[in-house]
Amino acid sequence: MISRSPSLTDQVKAHIKERIANDGFEDGRIPPEADLATDLGVSRTTIRDALSRLEHEGTIYRRQGAGTFVNQAGLQIKSRLEEIWSYAQVLEDHGYVPSVRVLSATLSTPDARTAETLGLLKDDEVLVIEKVFLENDDPAILTINRIPSRVLSDTAYGHDEVSPVYDFLEQHGGRTLSYYLSEIVPVSLEGDIAERLGVEPGTLAISFDEIGFDQDNEPIVRATSYFRDDLLRFRLIRRKSA
Repeated sequence: MISRSPSLTDQVKAHIKERIANDGFEDGRIPPEADLATDLGVSRTTIRDALSRLEHEGTIYRRQGAGTFVNQAGLQIKSRLEEIWSYAQVLEDHGYVPSVRVLSATLSTPDARTAETLGLLKDDEVLVIEKVFLENDDPAILTINRIPSRVLSDTAYGHDEVSPVYDFLEQHGGRTLSYYLSEIVPVSLEGDIAERLGVEPGTLAISFDEIGFDQDNEPIVRATSYFRDDLLRFRLIRRKSA
């Protein structure tokens, strides 16, 4: 049984997705909505909404007159680019054993790009948190988060810098990270970035340069992430527009 909560559809979606990952549906066939609703103790509307979301993200597909099936191609997508996720979870989804190490957490004046995108003055301060996510002992992802001091309601961080940035913003600023505006940028890793990721200077990689917005649509963090191309690959399903 699935217990009721404000995110019931998300719970059902996660439950079905977990069963798919564990080969819980014989021959990859998803049972009828009525059967799933009875098994999980929820309404058919909730089941229908959950299945629609899974279909939209490419996890399942419907064949007219035959039913609903697991999409094996869709299972190759480990992390959905349109969702905000923990990088530790990204590594876990790729079959790795993740850990995280905080390299530094310092207050400094913002660089020009950060000041422009976050609407800061030259005398404003930002908390810059640099972290590396490891697969066993190998660096896989490097992140740099820049949070305006004005966003933070306390400075007693303890060791909370290790938390995902959305949790850190909740805990120390009372802000909800609602969405990112993201640019996906090919980069050549140089200097300190290459060293921290344990690769040769000039190694090609993918970078996300992102501005995070809160529940009031205010920019509250600039995040830059670098991914080891030899350890992580991102996939997505592209559809023809209607």
